Amino acid sequence: MELRISARNLTVSERFKEYVSDKSGKVSQHAHKPQELNIKVTRHEHRSAGVEDQVELTVYVPGHVVRAEARSNDKFSAFDMAFSKLLERLRRASDKQKIRRGGGHKNLGVSELTAADFAQIDIKPIDIDAPDVAHEHSQAPVPEEFSPVVIRSKEFEAESMSPEDAVTKMELVGHDFFLFIDSATSRPSVVYRRKGWNYGLISLSQ
Repeated sequence: MELRISARNLTVSERFKEYVSDKSGKVSQHAHKPQELNIKVTRHEHRSAGVEDQVELTVYVPGHVVRAEARSNDKFSAFDMAFSKLLERLRRASDKQKIRRGGGHKNLGVSELTAADFAQIDIKPIDIDAPDVAHEHSQAPVPEEFSPVVIRSKEFEAESMSPEDAVTKMELVGHDFFLFIDSATSRPSVVYRRKGWNYGLISLSQ
């Protein structure tokens, strides 16, 4: 596995490089043929809080990208926290692969998942009539002064997969939602994280 370390607003010491190199061996224990571990260290200087180091970790394995990040008052503790998250996500991915190889898993279509109320993957369809959804924005106070909305845009290559695979990829990158093309319906869809370990699924009708 190739190890890449980059830094912004600070110089990475040899001691830190050796520390990261020693720890990185654990990645191979939980990931199947990892190709690269990318470590990005960024130093942020806040007027009130002082110096804060951010560590972003990215592991490239065949068919997956696993990410984790953390912040602390020094890069060593930030790395430890991010690395702990990374290993946990790699463990989950490894456990799911073992289940599939053991024959205890099959990919389910949307019709099968909805029939069981998404029980197999802890997904619950969004209730558009629920008060917290239907009136989430209608009761919000109107600001007295106009403030422009800044929209950051990103573009990714469309991937076709099942909702369960989309949930897995979302967990691996540590996001709260994941956009994909449903392989059963060919519709643009989004899985998103709800409270606890529940998930939601939104699809566009045609």
